[in-house]
Amino acid sequence: MEFETVIGLEIHAQMKTRSKIFCGCSTEFGAPPNTHTCPVCLGMPGVLPVLNRKVVEFAIKLALATESTINLENRFARKNYFYPDLPKGYQISQYELPIAEHGRIGIEVDGEQKYIGITRIHMEEDAGKLVHDDVEPVSYVDLNRTGTPLLEIVSEPDIRSPAEAAAYLRKLHAIVRYLDICDGNMQEGSFRCDANISLRPRGQEEFGIRTELKNMNSFRNVQLALEYEERRQRDILLDGGQVVQQTMLWNPDKGRTEPMRGKEEAHDYRYFPDPDLVPVEVDEAWIEAVRRDLPELPDIRRQRFMTELGLPEYDATILTASRELADFFEAALAGFANAKKLSNFIGTELLREYGPERITECPVAPAQLARLLAMADEGTISGKIAKTVFVEMLASGTDPDVIVKEKGLVQMSDEGELVALVREIIEANPAQAQQYRDGKTKVIGFFVGQLMKKTRGQANPQLANRLFQQELS
Repeated sequence: MEFETVIGLEIHAQMKTRSKIFCGCSTEFGAPPNTHTCPVCLGMPGVLPVLNRKVVEFAIKLALATESTINLENRFARKNYFYPDLPKGYQISQYELPIAEHGRIGIEVDGEQKYIGITRIHMEEDAGKLVHDDVEPVSYVDLNRTGTPLLEIVSEPDIRSPAEAAAYLRKLHAIVRYLDICDGNMQEGSFRCDANISLRPRGQEEFGIRTELKNMNSFRNVQLALEYEERRQRDILLDGGQVVQQTMLWNPDKGRTEPMRGKEEAHDYRYFPDPDLVPVEVDEAWIEAVRRDLPELPDIRRQRFMTELGLPEYDATILTASRELADFFEAALAGFANAKKLSNFIGTELLREYGPERITECPVAPAQLARLLAMADEGTISGKIAKTVFVEMLASGTDPDVIVKEKGLVQMSDEGELVALVREIIEANPAQAQQYRDGKTKVIGFFVGQLMKKTRGQANPQLANRLFQQELS
């Protein structure tokens, strides 16, 4: 029997606001436990929440970026459940009237493009965090995260493979970082994912029984966990068994999913409108003001790099992987106009040391990189020397002109000076010289390599190639 996989993702993105969603406490990560708390986020009797306007603005941004319909009137609800890290005994979220619905995100997997629908985007508060003792059988509660603003993005069950799920997750991750509404740090939990997966016989409309994979915090783990759960459910169904609806955790050390608890349904949370918060009203003027402030999004920027700069799709995709990298590229392009050469150097040399999301940590400024490539393009230094100089720039942040001058790395382009060395190398390698004269012209690479070695990479390779051909002929 053939099965079709059905996947839906629920993604939680922490907002980059300075204060929490309903109080003035700081959202800074890494503070000592329980120091960023107050009577409001601790759920003390008699306190009232006050909505952070910035959270609504960020939600509007994401709604516009995902082609979602914004509900001009939306409201908060109480989601009731009892965990040690939820002081009030309920979470303030949105249910029947979220801020946005019916959006979509385009993805590409194996050369095929498709759209994944977005059911809803809603605002809510985060819960605290349990810290489990490595020695004693106890857990500690840190409530610093309690009340941190979240946007939850719930996809339609349109995803048909773990690879599509990973592509959707990466695309949404890029969008929230381009919008600068979430730092996307998955290790710190500011961008995390729950995944629902089920299998059904191919051609059947009714969904199968699903399991939920909880709180996964890396693209790789999401894909691996879904692949494992896909295999596990298929084996159960082929053996005539029935999948149990439950919440699972991914164990990366053992490479398998493990049961956590029974899966809740919406009625288990007993949603009802929060009586302490009035409905949120959004007008068209506010939406248009936010729209005017939207940055160029990754898909649009990638297309511009291809059409205006003539870059291949592969290059444009790499360069737009993060807003910071795309900004770095365009800033360097202002000083070195050859987009393809710049892209090649960034892709091979820069990204080897700093990934797209760490590019702001790079000590080499875009203008410095542009100057380095200009020096290589002008023939002041060779391409090989440029790579050596770049390593020194990464270590010290020094301008390329200074490094080249101090280390005497200016390219040798004096024909008279190089001819003497070329003849010396030919005389020292008669066998290879005869091979060239016998028609094995690829041996020219050997001679150029000997010259580069002798000049410590400073010989002009194009000139060296011509001189060897001239002398050997």
